[in-house]
Amino acid sequence: MRHITVKKLDSELNLQFLTCVRGNLKWFLKETLEKKGEFSLVEVIWHGHACFELRGKKASVVIDPFEGLGIPEPEANAEIVLCSHSHRDHNNFAPVLKNGGTVLEGFVGSREVSGVSIKGTATFHDVVGGGQRGNNSIYVVHLDDVRFCHLGDLGHDLNKEHIAEIGEIDVLLTPVGGGPTIGPKIASSIVEKMDPRIVVPMHYNAEVPGQKDWMNTRLHKVDTFLSSVEGVVERLDSRSFTITKENISKSREIKVLTLT
Repeated sequence: MRHITVKKLDSELNLQFLTCVRGNLKWFLKETLEKKGEFSLVEVIWHGHACFELRGKKASVVIDPFEGLGIPEPEANAEIVLCSHSHRDHNNFAPVLKNGGTVLEGFVGSREVSGVSIKGTATFHDVVGGGQRGNNSIYVVHLDDVRFCHLGDLGHDLNKEHIAEIGEIDVLLTPVGGGPTIGPKIASSIVEKMDPRIVVPMHYNAEVPGQKDWMNTRLHKVDTFLSSVEGVVERLDSRSFTITKENISKSREIKVLTLT
């Protein structure tokens, strides 16, 4: 019995050692290659609900930070915070904004902030032209040669004019849970129209302990969306992943993140 315990301990130590080596190697490659100008690596972090943080070489961007959902509120130190609309579960910018940073809420148009290109496209939070829940801004963020699109609290399908205005993108961050936003069916339709290389679902019932009851009762789980969309599904045991323009797959990937 003692021998088995020692082997188990050795195995756990080996796993910890390999994890440490991989982490240090990842950092070394990022630092070395960026200094050579070979690529800029962007880290994509999901803080839960519809909140994402994009950490690039030029700046960090946080989109739709929340409060009042019963889950840990996001914390960051971002130069740029984008809020798709004025609801408190999408515009809690204070805990994530760097001193002297820029906040854009409901922004429509194009501008450059801290070396990052940002475009806001006007849409609605419902299917009745904003009459029920108001307006919504879709954001395209061009950070370190990667084009991200965050659909915010989009409440309707997108037409050809929307798609043309948004343009070509690499990574799509889309609500899929339904309720106050689009559900699995419309989200899948938008994926086909926009044809991104990477899709990251958000705003669904992630079954996080402590989350508000409406998230349990009104939102679909992510599997409903996954069963209706085309692409290679990758379930990550992490809330983040890294990406460069060079390592984007030619085939579509659906990355499902985990709040840890």
